[in-house]
Amino acid sequence: MRTTTVRRRLLLAATALLPLLALAACGSDPKIAGAAGASGPAATATEDVVSGLARSEAAAALLPEEVRKSGVLKFGSSVGAPPSAFYADQASKKPVGVDIDFTDAVAKLLGLTVQREDAAFETILPALGSGKYDVGTGNFGVTTARLKTVDFVTYVDDGQGFAVKKDDTAVQPVTDLAQLCGLTIGTGAGTTFETTLNGKKGVCADAGKKPYEVKAFSEGGALLTGLQQGRVDVEMSTINGLRHQASQEAAGVRFLNEFHRLDVGFAFRKGSPLTPAFQAAVNQLIKDGTYERILRKWGLTDSAIKESQISPPEHP
Repeated sequence: MRTTTVRRRLLLAATALLPLLALAACGSDPKIAGAAGASGPAATATEDVVSGLARSEAAAALLPEEVRKSGVLKFGSSVGAPPSAFYADQASKKPVGVDIDFTDAVAKLLGLTVQREDAAFETILPALGSGKYDVGTGNFGVTTARLKTVDFVTYVDDGQGFAVKKDDTAVQPVTDLAQLCGLTIGTGAGTTFETTLNGKKGVCADAGKKPYEVKAFSEGGALLTGLQQGRVDVEMSTINGLRHQASQEAAGVRFLNEFHRLDVGFAFRKGSPLTPAFQAAVNQLIKDGTYERILRKWGLTDSAIKESQISPPEHP
């Protein structure tokens, strides 16, 4: 099946959800919008929960003086798959998603203009150190390895999960990577998933089993197509992203299980002076209720955090 065909079917599935989403925006049962634990995250959502926010003088005062004067920050953003960040309308190329809403909401509170550039996921974190971007977004999980070169300001809790084709009943929930021995695992290039899989390949040799093969994809559509065509047996990706896929009938995907939870945050070069202001802004969103409205809009209330942190340790 060609990628364009898959995307067309996914778009039709998303369009079919619009009447339900309109009901959800009016305050009906959040399960209608695909809340986690019901039918999965919403395919798209139209509620505006950001534009009415006013500048927070307390948070903005924490910005470096030169940033306050320029009023602009350069964001490197990975825009690929819902519910994180995606193009609901390919013609307009206007990104939407939970990453986009949190970025825009924080920018409102800090009185900043977002200069966003769509960039490949694996290129963003290295580009922070070079100064190409001030901030990176892409559902970046906080890991011990990344904390050596990158600082984070957390805003949701997501993590690693697994999925298979809907009609595949042979693969059971993965609690140990040794269960994957002999299989082909598809995942995103430059992600924590690729790092985890490549770093643990020895588990199969230790168990006297054939090693699993890792195939990394730079584009989410190609990964999904690989799973649908049987070129990969299992998909490893974000918990929220896989739950969204599983909620779309056209995708033909079955969510297996969560594997490892990770905090997700805005990414900065190590030692960036921007982190205190971003932390204050996220905590203001939590305090005034905007935070909950954004998560509810995208069906991600299970990913809420109680308080934003700067570069916390990786979850055990």
